Amino acid sequence: MPEFQYIAREMSGSQITGLQTAASEQEVAAGLASRQLFPIKIHLAEAAVKKQKQAGRKVRARHLSTFYSQLADLLKSGVPLLRSLELLERQAVHPSLQLVLEQVRQDVAQGTPLAEALRMHPRVFGELAVSMVHAGEEGSFLEDVLKRIAAFTEHQEELKSRVLGAVVYPIFLLVAGSIIVSVMIVWFVPQFEPIFERMEEQGGLPWATTLLLGLSNTLSQYGLLVIAFIVAAIFAFIRHVKTEQGAYQFDQLRLKTIGLGPIVRSLAISRFCRILGTLLQNGVPLLQSLKIAKGATGNKVLSAAIGDAAENISAGKSLAKPLAVSKQFPEEIVEMISVGEEANNLEQVLINIAENMERRTYRQLDLFVRLLEPILLMIMAAVIVFVAAGLLMPVIQSAGLL
Repeated sequence: MPEFQYIAREMSGSQITGLQTAASEQEVAAGLASRQLFPIKIHLAEAAVKKQKQAGRKVRARHLSTFYSQLADLLKSGVPLLRSLELLERQAVHPSLQLVLEQVRQDVAQGTPLAEALRMHPRVFGELAVSMVHAGEEGSFLEDVLKRIAAFTEHQEELKSRVLGAVVYPIFLLVAGSIIVSVMIVWFVPQFEPIFERMEEQGGLPWATTLLLGLSNTLSQYGLLVIAFIVAAIFAFIRHVKTEQGAYQFDQLRLKTIGLGPIVRSLAISRFCRILGTLLQNGVPLLQSLKIAKGATGNKVLSAAIGDAAENISAGKSLAKPLAVSKQFPEEIVEMISVGEEANNLEQVLINIAENMERRTYRQLDLFVRLLEPILLMIMAAVIVFVAAGLLMPVIQSAGLL
């Protein structure tokens, strides 16, 4: 429990200060009243504030996966829940996870169910894990649920790493190429400007050289303004994307982008199907599962379509029909969901859809990156050729005139 610092007044009127460990400020106030003290100010002690800040930090998925897996193993071996949490708290490598587990253990010791204790730390334990743990506690299969959460968390982290790993090299090429070209235009080209001025007086300059010098002079004189404009545009774009309307528009644009759109859609749908199937497998009701899976797609357009489907389900309709009406899900996916509903094995069908789509998306992503790399290299080469041509054409022209 956290530690509170208080300032109170005695019956005689003198003030006293002290520290007290309690669950809340109300508990501290009640304790002071029982000692005939009148509280003036109660607040978290500095050490407790630091603990809360550290406990509020995010924990990496690999640490959470290890925690879920180890907790499942301990419970299967017959170790009581409180003892298991205590052991994992002491063994936790991540300091934020250690503080969170300490608070979870204290809450469980006071009679709070594990799911509710985890729900108090939303930055660490997602709604998916909390709902599955709740279903596991209700159905007395908590160990199996924890193993599935561990496997799911590990799988999602692997998928994320694979996607990031695929786009790192193209991004590096783009950034490095932009820096190299900018340095050439701003610092290298001006060194030739006196020579070009003399050549221009004698007989004019080629269009490429004139354009290159104009670009160089513009960046040299107004480079800071250009950078400021770009930074301001980026910040304005980020602020717009953080709004509800901006996020929806940006997600629409991502889905319609040539080459990248199908990959974004496939990743979002596979994530939705895997999360929904995993939740249904663990006994979470369909409407609650849809609410959680809707927020996990990472795309506002698809989330809105799933939200509309959830409303239709609450009215007694199937899941496949409203998804088909939304036009956001491929026909074959909708058909498979419809077959799964009719055969009463929707959860397994959803898991199969997710696995198939992930394999297909990996291939699409690899192909996209393989095509993107030569395109970026060709663009960089074209820009460098343009700079070189702008510098060499006057020399070649003057040599021809001689």
